[in-house]
Amino acid sequence: MIDFRPIAQPIGRIVATLGVAMLIPMVVDWWHGSEHWQIFLQCALLTFVIGLMISVASRGKHTSVSLQQAFLLTSGLWLILPIFGALPFMLGEPNARFVDAYFEAMSGVTTTGTTALPLLDPLPRGTNLWRAMLHWMGGLGIVVVAMIFLPVMKVGGMQFFRSEGFDTLGKILPRAGQIASEMTRIYVILTAACIVTYLMLGMSGYDAVVHAFATVSTGGFSSYDMSFAEFLGPIEWAACVFMVLASIPFIRMVQVMRGNFMPIWRDTQIRAYLRWIFYVCAMILIYRAFSGIEHESVMDMVRETVFNTISTFSGTGFFSSDVMTWGHFPFAVLIIAGLIGGCTGSTACSVKVFRYLVLSQAVRAQLRRMLSPNRVYPLRYQGRPLDQDVVNSVMAFFTLFMLTFGLLIVALSLTGLHPRTALTGAWTAIANVGPVWGPEVSSNGSVSNFPEAAKWLMIFGMYLGRLELVAVLVLLLPRFWRS
Repeated sequence: MIDFRPIAQPIGRIVATLGVAMLIPMVVDWWHGSEHWQIFLQCALLTFVIGLMISVASRGKHTSVSLQQAFLLTSGLWLILPIFGALPFMLGEPNARFVDAYFEAMSGVTTTGTTALPLLDPLPRGTNLWRAMLHWMGGLGIVVVAMIFLPVMKVGGMQFFRSEGFDTLGKILPRAGQIASEMTRIYVILTAACIVTYLMLGMSGYDAVVHAFATVSTGGFSSYDMSFAEFLGPIEWAACVFMVLASIPFIRMVQVMRGNFMPIWRDTQIRAYLRWIFYVCAMILIYRAFSGIEHESVMDMVRETVFNTISTFSGTGFFSSDVMTWGHFPFAVLIIAGLIGGCTGSTACSVKVFRYLVLSQAVRAQLRRMLSPNRVYPLRYQGRPLDQDVVNSVMAFFTLFMLTFGLLIVALSLTGLHPRTALTGAWTAIANVGPVWGPEVSSNGSVSNFPEAAKWLMIFGMYLGRLELVAVLVLLLPRFWRS
């Protein structure tokens, strides 16, 4: 029988921490004279007490967790946290229904960035700050999970990074503190640098914090209905830099902080990611330049193209322009970019660059074998041999990802959504990208007008995509519960 105590105790502690975090937006609302601070106080007390009770009820010395418990811990954490994260949206402004509040919280902790709230501008400052904080905490959490659990669970080829993310097999909990400490330090430094940069470029202190949280987590929640269109100019270029930094492996930034700059320069994944961003920007810019559509200026066109492309590629989801007006070709290219995503071991989402590099090697090797069946074509990544187990895991993940993407499109279509809305809704959910386009989508990108069934499908898609599918779907196997 499964021992749930090593699972419940860390979840209880994190839920209690979430309750403490609610005091921050409470203070913000109180400082600005909003009565809404009382809602955050109630939610904070409720969340903290429940989290503390769960932790105390499961107390004991747990020095390790099994593989089975690791799957339950990661999947349970991202399922339970949005329940408590949704409380301020239901009990206070905007007095959302449970499905909308849970959608917003799930979108936050999975760093997706799609909103189910009809309007953002009128919300209390504390509420918009809480949305950004859900992003920030979710982004940090997924980096830690990627370094601790996914390599152990061999999800989508992540076992290849076990040595770089510390060897944690059988020693997950004792080493988790060390890993979390390293990642948190880099995360905080990057966030602080982003806040200072935004302040220097003219953002208010409140806006700088909210948008820095959403940038570094590659989440995309803004406190404005117009998103980054409120901040045209140099701030967009600064956001591009931080979105790229947040979507490269954090382990490389740890090495840089230790004075070792060569790994980040030689990282095959980072170099491929930067090249692909350049290629996508170049293709869209060339198309827009010769499309015959008038632009305010060449520099404005370059700025909005680069910003929205990096925002989509990294899975952040900010927008400063309506990309639907760019034409069908740029729209298709951005959809493909969103299905690639950023680098493994970052806050970015989707399939990830590493898996595409492995897939391309596997395909090339297979084509060569067709010409020379007796030759051996070893697969290597950054000078290290790729085990067949890694290749098989990557291929299985990619197949499962695309299959789930297709099924989600069909399911959303059956709820009555327009085909384009169903396509982009499935895309943004499973790839955790953010924007949705279609006739049912509000001008601020909100899905508040979607049928309830469509919202639940997107919630499930965001949950699956953020935990890289296998970590969740394995729980559906009867054998999992018998082992």
